[in-house]
Amino acid sequence: MTDALIHLRVPKTLKGRWVRASRAAGMKLTDWIVEAVERDMQQQITKVAIPDDMEFADLRLARDADGGVSFDWGVIERICDASGLPVEMFRDSPEDSVAGLIVGWYNAHRQRGGAPDAVAEDLIAEVQIEDEHGGGHSHAPGRA
Repeated sequence: MTDALIHLRVPKTLKGRWVRASRAAGMKLTDWIVEAVERDMQQQITKVAIPDDMEFADLRLARDADGGVSFDWGVIERICDASGLPVEMFRDSPEDSVAGLIVGWYNAHRQRGGAPDAVAEDLIAEVQIEDEHGGGHSHAPGRA
């Protein structure tokens, strides 16, 4: 197999965000980009089935005291079972995978007239602000 070369021209802030994410994942930037694109393509062709007896609130989405986000992984496991997907697709991938599932579910939930979720709204607003300002800031350990 011969390789094909792809050139990308992206804003400096976007490249910086990608570099930080690839470093955090312990990957070369090119490998990280390929994995992200392939994961996105897989998610686009994968139909996720939310069980009929499940509500968004069952996820118990919460903001932790340290600023992290927590939720019930059992709910994600049930969704994976109903969809015929391995839970590792979300658990062992960068957090963007499970975040994409949660945000997609939340958007569908809201479109169907579901109640707002304060944590989900806060997280979506946070991402929008970061995107408007060129992403978050990452410092190497001991360098902040």
